[in-house]
Amino acid sequence: MDKKKKNIFVVGLDDFNLEKLRKLHEARECEFLPAAKFDEIRGVESFDIPKLLDVADERIEKAGGIDAIVSYFDFPGTILVPIIAKKYNLPGPSIESVLKCEHKYWSRHEQKKVIPDNIPRFKPFDPFDDNAYKKITFNPPFWIKPVKSYHSYLAYKIRDADQFNEAMEEVRENIDYMEKPFFHIIDKYSDPDEFSGMKEKMYAETPIGGHQCTLEGYVFDDEIVVYGIIDSITEEGKSSFARYEYPSSLPQEVQFRMADIARKVIGQVGLKASAFNIEFFYDSEANEIYLLEINPRISQSHGDIFEKVHGLSNHHIMLNLALNQRPEPLENEGEFAVAAHFMLRSYHPGLARNVPGKEKIDALKKKYPEMVIQISVEEGTDLDDLPDYHIDSYSYVLANINLGGEDREDLLDKYNDVVRELAIKVEKK
Repeated sequence: MDKKKKNIFVVGLDDFNLEKLRKLHEARECEFLPAAKFDEIRGVESFDIPKLLDVADERIEKAGGIDAIVSYFDFPGTILVPIIAKKYNLPGPSIESVLKCEHKYWSRHEQKKVIPDNIPRFKPFDPFDDNAYKKITFNPPFWIKPVKSYHSYLAYKIRDADQFNEAMEEVRENIDYMEKPFFHIIDKYSDPDEFSGMKEKMYAETPIGGHQCTLEGYVFDDEIVVYGIIDSITEEGKSSFARYEYPSSLPQEVQFRMADIARKVIGQVGLKASAFNIEFFYDSEANEIYLLEINPRISQSHGDIFEKVHGLSNHHIMLNLALNQRPEPLENEGEFAVAAHFMLRSYHPGLARNVPGKEKIDALKKKYPEMVIQISVEEGTDLDDLPDYHIDSYSYVLANINLGGEDREDLLDKYNDVVRELAIKVEKK
């Protein structure tokens, strides 16, 4: 008799990540099922958290039970995981520990207790307060951000009061999209009134800069493990990412210091039985490290590049933790010494033109067999109509392209060749 497979429910199950999961040797014992499908949590008009939970319960009952719950996506993926894990008595982080990561002001509040020298100054404010700008206790330039967001949605760098007021028009129109469902969860599952009842849905913080990177790690049996650091590289003069490159070019001493900071702050928020990634800046001139934000999940954007270097994606970490198993160390058993996830962007709105068809994509894949490409646009797509996960406050993602190389020069040569061959244009409206 065949052994019954374990039901692994995924919040945001999509084809790209399903392929990564099925490549894992643990997958032979697993059936991957959607607690929520990708199109139920991305590109949606609103996040109906109670409905998402009800649908997940129906799917779990229909499947005959659940053995693990995972997600590699930001809100609502990260917060649905601990709610479902608690209900079905599964391994996973506590709801409060996830909220201490996800609520960016609450997170800064916790970080200040253990790493006060490694964070910027910050101040929450009510975006509907006409005097909000005057109440921010430091001078511009500074960043303003929602207490909950992803892909830098509604995040702006402010240089003066006029720019702040202009940004507030956009913020006031769109702030409820993510904050309303997020605070529904805060109100229902969180104890501290300081954070559940606050009107300050935005916060300001002083700029931090330097070499940006993301540290990935996990917590198992109270042991906090760091397994990789990925460089997050922006185009010159821009704030949007051009690529995620692995492994990091930072000096080992700096990487060790980042790992120490990560262990302090993960211990402070109380995250357990979970993967995490933490975004950092390293200011080489001052020799200082600054923490940008904590995410209680793997970064699915890094999955393919881990696979290219290690022969194993970071989905291995996520799945084993959910099954209450210690993940195996990642060895350098991949095909490439370096790898990157590139984001081909447009920094102005318009209509997509000259979008390549299957024939051109197939020719490129033949030339670069390791290439993974996801094109976000079709011929004539109005970039302003792209779903939220392809847009930040300053740019539009036309394509995601993953490549591997012998070294960085080889990697960038491949990418530049791919971009020339794709030849996607944006026509101004």
